[in-house]
Amino acid sequence: SLEKGVLAGYPCLDFKVTLTDGGFHAVDSSAVAFEIASRAAYRQTVPKAGAQILEPIMKLDVFTPEDHVGDVIGDLNRRRGMIQSQDSASGGIRIKAQAPLSEMFGYIGDLRTMTSGRGQFSMEFEHYAPCPRNVADQVVADAKEREEAKKK
Repeated sequence: SLEKGVLAGYPCLDFKVTLTDGGFHAVDSSAVAFEIASRAAYRQTVPKAGAQILEPIMKLDVFTPEDHVGDVIGDLNRRRGMIQSQDSASGGIRIKAQAPLSEMFGYIGDLRTMTSGRGQFSMEFEHYAPCPRNVADQVVADAKEREEAKKK
């Protein structure tokens, strides 16, 4: 079903199907027969459709003292962040960036360590974007492990 996707069991989004042909026979056609046929078509075509795993991308607003800007930007880059702007603010620098949510866990502790407790940040959801291949492969492998563990 669309609620359990083909890659890692997550719901399918932005999914469109166009039925171009079909047939009806008074004896063999029924609602159940069409449902069975549509499920079979789904199982055959979705793996060929180029499905991608999406991850939430967060909008970040980071404040850091000027003497720690390089460390903060380097850390955001390690977290697959994309720096959008740097602006001077009273007492420091305000950095606007985007980064995947999965990379931001524990960030406040790391930021405070890098900035001797003077750094601050906020984040909010921005959009979804396709995962890099290595991340998607790991998500799929983890999902398979969970499924295997359920079977035991």
